[in-house]
Amino acid sequence: MTEGNFVDYVKIFVTSGNGGKGSVHLHREKYITKGGPDGGDGGRGGHIILRGNSNYWTLLHLKFKRHFKAEHGGHGSKSRSTGADGSDVFIDVPLGTVVRDTNTNDIIFEITDEAEEKIICKGGKGGRGNWHFKSPTNQTPRYSQPGIPLEEKQITLELKVLADVGLVGFPNAGKSTLLSIITSAKPKIADYEFTTLKPNLGIVKYRDYKTFVMADIPGIIEGAAEGKGLGHYFLRHIERNSTLLFMIPADANSIKKQYDILLSELKRYNPEMLDKNRLIAITKSDLLDEELTQELTLELDKDLNIDYIFISSLTNKGVDKLKDKLWLMLNN
Repeated sequence: MTEGNFVDYVKIFVTSGNGGKGSVHLHREKYITKGGPDGGDGGRGGHIILRGNSNYWTLLHLKFKRHFKAEHGGHGSKSRSTGADGSDVFIDVPLGTVVRDTNTNDIIFEITDEAEEKIICKGGKGGRGNWHFKSPTNQTPRYSQPGIPLEEKQITLELKVLADVGLVGFPNAGKSTLLSIITSAKPKIADYEFTTLKPNLGIVKYRDYKTFVMADIPGIIEGAAEGKGLGHYFLRHIERNSTLLFMIPADANSIKKQYDILLSELKRYNPEMLDKNRLIAITKSDLLDEELTQELTLELDKDLNIDYIFISSLTNKGVDKLKDKLWLMLNN
């Protein structure tokens, strides 16, 4: 998936169908000139329904089609014939899609399961025909109900990436490089900050044909929870990951300080993120000789209360061991 094709935020207009009108009809046939009322009911207007579809990874398919309108219900007719229901319109969205009211920004619902269906706009109910209103004192009612009008809304769809492992770190920490060597994803890689502007997803192939999904999230900076840098744009994608892999380069001034800043930003954005499984990967460890590695290990054992692993995407050092750790964390 290329970065330009990753669309995770769209606004669309949805309109259901009107309910059909009930019929005002009096029964007439040969030898019956003054039959009773037999007007049928109107049909229901079509719904607009959002449906979870795991074959979609982004909202790209909705980028250029922003208006969806369902059919109106058919009107009732004679012989108590009910009008046809309007056809429903299904809008397929990727799992992890949050639906908001654009005007109020309130969350209406979320789609997280395959084939999950939720109505966003209900079609109008059909009106009742005049035969419903017949009574001993009014045997030929010449009125019926109109159908209930349609609903229309402007909604915002936000995708929160559903992945097993989310890569968390400062810009240029080596997240995209790691993703490129352990999956078939081809993220943009360059030696400057904010190379990654949108999440990249890759499938990690494990032993015995097992797999798990890894997401490269755009780099965090201090103050991201308040919207600095790419701010909330990427933090919401981390909410759906069951395990967080914190990536900190071996040449950082203080690994503990960087980890504390990253953890603080997640906590300020959503304290529930601290409940997720966490692991630290010390990247670019090919820069360390054996003596430096031992010194850093002693320092980290004293300062950190979380498991960590030394890796190098350049030399593949520790990469297989990293996969093993992540698999155990995901399936523990």
